[in-house]
Amino acid sequence: MDGMDDRGRQEVRVLVFAASLREDSTNSRLARIAATALELLGATIDYATMREFDSPSYDQDVEDSEGIPAGAAELRRRLEAADAFVIASPEYNAAMPGMLKNSIDWASPFRPQPFNGRHCMLLSASPSMVGGNRGLWSLRVPLEHLGARVYPDMFSLAQAPAQLTADGQLASQEVHERLVTTLSSFLDIVEATRHYPCARKAWVEFLGEQPSPATSRAE
Repeated sequence: MDGMDDRGRQEVRVLVFAASLREDSTNSRLARIAATALELLGATIDYATMREFDSPSYDQDVEDSEGIPAGAAELRRRLEAADAFVIASPEYNAAMPGMLKNSIDWASPFRPQPFNGRHCMLLSASPSMVGGNRGLWSLRVPLEHLGARVYPDMFSLAQAPAQLTADGQLASQEVHERLVTTLSSFLDIVEATRHYPCARKAWVEFLGEQPSPATSRAE
């Protein structure tokens, strides 16, 4: 079948990045682990860094006079080239990083809206016992508001420094298998939505909505 790889999966393109500017942050390491796992599961990966999407603080005067900055334009370009995206986000004071929200705000005025209709999975890593999960709940709000289909199961790595090995892998095989299982299920939905139109209606109903003119974009 055209577009199907030797693992039996139709082509799925996934943008993966960490919402941290520090190159070797725990979330950058988690993002790389996820990217490798997704590639082994049959996805085509576009791995990016937050530095590529970073932008000055949002200012409508700047937008009106100078246009949207290069970082936000690059985020839009990479989103539009992907079927789905995965963000590994740190938790800053029980919320998402301000620089990530700023990049989302800058990218949101583009038309067509680059987040709308794209599937998204959220990851986090933190030294805390909750693994940065509170930050992911705050991140869901703007993404879902902009139309992203945020996967219900989020993955949070608690006590992250102890859970990551020196060579950047997960120390626990059980935790690694849980991450891979979650990523595989996410990829199944992305693949079905792109290649099998009947799955779009099923996804809307899974969210508790009923097909109507308001939800027709997903049918």
